[in-house]
Amino acid sequence: MTTVQSPPVPPTAIRPKVVARTGLYAVLAANAAVVTLFAVQAGFASNALVVIGRFAGLYSALLMAFQLLLIARLPWLDRRIGMDRLTNWHRWTGFGLLWTLAGHVVFITFGYAESSSMNPVSQLVDLAETVEGVLRAAVAMVLILAIGGASGRWARRRLAYETWHFIHLYAYVAVVLAFTHQVAVGTTFTASSAATVYWYVVWGVALGSVFLGRLALPLWRNWRHQLRVEAVVPEADNVVSVYITGRDLDRLPARAGQFFLWRFLTKDRWWQANPFSLSAAPDGTRLRLTAKAAGDGSAGLRHLKPGTRVFAEGPYGAFTAMHRTRPEALLIAGGVGVTPIRALLEEIHGHAVVIYRVAGERDAVLYDELRELALTKGAELHLVTGPPVPDRLAPRELSALVPDIAERDVFLCGPPPMMNAVLGTLRELDVPKPQIHFERFSLAG
Repeated sequence: MTTVQSPPVPPTAIRPKVVARTGLYAVLAANAAVVTLFAVQAGFASNALVVIGRFAGLYSALLMAFQLLLIARLPWLDRRIGMDRLTNWHRWTGFGLLWTLAGHVVFITFGYAESSSMNPVSQLVDLAETVEGVLRAAVAMVLILAIGGASGRWARRRLAYETWHFIHLYAYVAVVLAFTHQVAVGTTFTASSAATVYWYVVWGVALGSVFLGRLALPLWRNWRHQLRVEAVVPEADNVVSVYITGRDLDRLPARAGQFFLWRFLTKDRWWQANPFSLSAAPDGTRLRLTAKAAGDGSAGLRHLKPGTRVFAEGPYGAFTAMHRTRPEALLIAGGVGVTPIRALLEEIHGHAVVIYRVAGERDAVLYDELRELALTKGAELHLVTGPPVPDRLAPRELSALVPDIAERDVFLCGPPPMMNAVLGTLRELDVPKPQIHFERFSLAG
């Protein structure tokens, strides 16, 4: 397979992740300052509680727009930060949104209740009945609370991705309701033409980013590339590789280590989206994914027929050689996590050490390909087998395999328990954090 090679990133270059993260922080801080300025220019109410409530409402609107930007799946951000971290930031921003929204409701209600001598409950009902937009805001609040509940760890473990995703679609309804509330009663929104234009731009950019990244770009790419299943190849009893072909794949900006959300358009699975990494570096003519039968979606892959249409969203992920900081690398794979590692080895420059951790030799999927690639690339390959206990990648064992580990970039992919253990080992071995690269493939964080 001929690989499309990408030039290595100079070790002295500013890390792309740092650039993107700093940019996001700067955008949020700058907008918070602008919101505060417009709020001050609009003037303060005589009641301090109302003032606090208005500020909480403004910051909640800004956080809501920022949340949309984080999950818009914009390629520039995703390649530099990764969907897993963006999704996690989205989740934590959501908690901030819940608190600021709660503060907005509580402080506004108690502030007006203090001025009118009504009890807070009666005051809230009165506001909903008499003030335009307040009832819509209450509905938006309920929707956001429901979405927040569905994002909790307890609920997320019990919900299928499709169910979780459907619930989150109501977030767009909440955004529209919140915006109309802001237009109707937001004193800062109407205080000046500059403030009005500013908020229209904020919401326009946020919603436009979602439309571009999650709808327009995937539709355009799938129309352009016309993806189809070329072949289905069993790799083991419960592992299968699917080869995908299409038009102009040399113009698809995919890199080794990235993944797609794959939908195979058959009558029984068109609605399922499954995240699978590329198991071979893109060569401009075909893509390959390799998956273990761990659920209904992956188990059904072996029954796909050549010619089946494919709808793929992506490529996604920051688990690429773009983030290298050192000329030499260590690639650590566990189980079926070998798929992006195998693709990275194909693309990566410089000397590499590959460690493949499995329970037994029969579980070493794609091992023959890894061995052949290692010989071609001049890389060291270590197959580490055995039960989880004792830890065969503990600090002493890992430093014996790779004595210069602190001088290498480390790319890690595998089951969560194994990844957590290896990350702890890397910390004990004083591997600098910027040299450690991993990605948790969880759509909902």
